[in-house]
Amino acid sequence: MNLTSPSQVKAWCIGNGFHPNRVLGQNFLIDRNALEAIVDAGLAGVTIDGGASVLEIGPGLGVLTEEMLKRGCSVTAVEKDPVLASRLAESLGNPPNLKVIEADALDWISHSPFDAMVSNLPYQAGTRILLELVQRREIPSMTVLVQTEVAERLAAKEGSKTRGLAGVWAQLDYDVKIVRKVAASCFWPRPEIGSSVVKLVRHDRNIALSAMERDVFRRLTKKAFEHRRKQLGSIFKDLIQSPARAEELANEDWINLSKGIAKHEDARTVS
Repeated sequence: MNLTSPSQVKAWCIGNGFHPNRVLGQNFLIDRNALEAIVDAGLAGVTIDGGASVLEIGPGLGVLTEEMLKRGCSVTAVEKDPVLASRLAESLGNPPNLKVIEADALDWISHSPFDAMVSNLPYQAGTRILLELVQRREIPSMTVLVQTEVAERLAAKEGSKTRGLAGVWAQLDYDVKIVRKVAASCFWPRPEIGSSVVKLVRHDRNIALSAMERDVFRRLTKKAFEHRRKQLGSIFKDLIQSPARAEELANEDWINLSKGIAKHEDARTVS
C-alpha cells in the first residue's frame, strides 16, 4: 500500500473496518513532500551507518516508519492503538530493524537511549510526551510534527505573546527551530488546523545546573506562568522585585533566579 496515497489509505481503513480515532489524534500524514521534509530534518546530523536507533511515537499506518527503515535506521515504534500496533510490522514486511511496542508512550517512557526521535505526535498528548522527553535530556535530537500553535509556543523567545511554559522548559536543554509548516490538507482525516515540523537539538549550555536548581527552575516558572498576567513582584513577593511578567524573561533570567533561590535555600517558598 502506498501510504501517501489518500485513496489507498482510505480504502484500507474502510476495508478493515478501521475508523481513525480523534481522541487519540489519529490524523495520518498522506503527503510525500511533507514526509520527506520531516525525515530529512529528523535524520540530519544523525549517523545512519550502523543503523541509527530512532524512536517513533504514534506511527499509525507507518508512513514515517517505512521511510526511516528505507534509509537504514533501526526504529522502535510505540503505538497505543492495538489494531494499528498489531498490523504495523507485518504490513512493512516484518523488517528485522523494526521493534513495535503496543503502549501508551506516557506510560512506556522510562529510559530513552536513542540517537533521535522522529514522530508525527498525537494531537492530544503530543505536548505532554515531548515535555516528558526534554526533561529527561536523553535523546540528542527530536523532530516532531505538531499543531502549529504548539510549535510556535515551543520556539517562542522572551517577549513573544506565544511564550509559555512549554517553550521555557524545552529551551532549557534544547535549541528549538520550526523547520516548515504542513497544511491540514496533508493529513487524513483532515484536522481543523495546520501543523508544523519542529526540531529540537540538545545543547550543553546548562549542563552544570544541579538537581536542586533544576527543580527550582521548574517550580518557579510553573508558578509564574500560572499567573502570567501578573507582575513577578506581585507573585513572588520578597523573592523577586520585578515589574516584568513571566513571558518577558529569557531562560538565562529564570536560571539566575533559580540559582539564587537554591543557594539561599529558599526553594520551599516557590511551591
